[in-house]
Amino acid sequence: MPNINDIFFDGHYKEIWKTIIPDELTVKEVDFMIPYFSLQPGSKVLDLMCGYGRHAIGLARKGVTVTAVDNLADYINEIQQTATKENLPVKAVQSGVLDFSTEEQFDLVICMGNSLNFFNAADTVSILKKAASFLKPGGYLLINSWSLAEIVFKNSVTKSWSEINGVKFLTDAKLLFHPARLEAESTIIHPDGTTETKTGIDYIFSINEMENMLQSAGFVLKEVYSIPGRKKFTLGEQRAYLVAQKQ
Repeated sequence: MPNINDIFFDGHYKEIWKTIIPDELTVKEVDFMIPYFSLQPGSKVLDLMCGYGRHAIGLARKGVTVTAVDNLADYINEIQQTATKENLPVKAVQSGVLDFSTEEQFDLVICMGNSLNFFNAADTVSILKKAASFLKPGGYLLINSWSLAEIVFKNSVTKSWSEINGVKFLTDAKLLFHPARLEAESTIIHPDGTTETKTGIDYIFSINEMENMLQSAGFVLKEVYSIPGRKKFTLGEQRAYLVAQKQ
């Protein structure tokens, strides 16, 4: 069954997404991963739902060998072009995360940018089990989320308006239950007056629910940070980084 979020980032939105996430945040996240997970030149990282490759390219520039997976061809082509131009150790693969398979074993699997929250509980467990199968014994999984229950129930906004580079965004979101989720409809108004509508769903899980799903997939949850490696997560902070280790 297709995931409604599969097409959320195509069209004009894929360029907008690049302006939403500051480069400084990506640099800090990559700089956290290198020492925390003892990554060295030749270490192997799998970047699932990699988007336009901000972490894949950042890690590869430090010598880490990266396999970057995303369902959108435009993102994958862009990553491959950058990797070829800079001679970076990146393999870009166009695939849905639930369909992706490989015989390679990795030191670290990452799911960044809230991407895991695009999936319901059953699919999330399937993805986590896949991630475990791709990891070497004792390997790590890093999940970045801003849709944990401990975040959303304190910070959710039902209506928002913003403007980036002359493009206006109007978002109407609803917090729903059974299952807990945020359903959002975003209207994008371009400078020429044309409009584009995007609908997306973020599924909401508590840290306890995430820990149970991780355990069922063969992981143990080691840490939850709000600032990677520096500050433990507390209720209501706007980002969370979950570090899990394969058992």
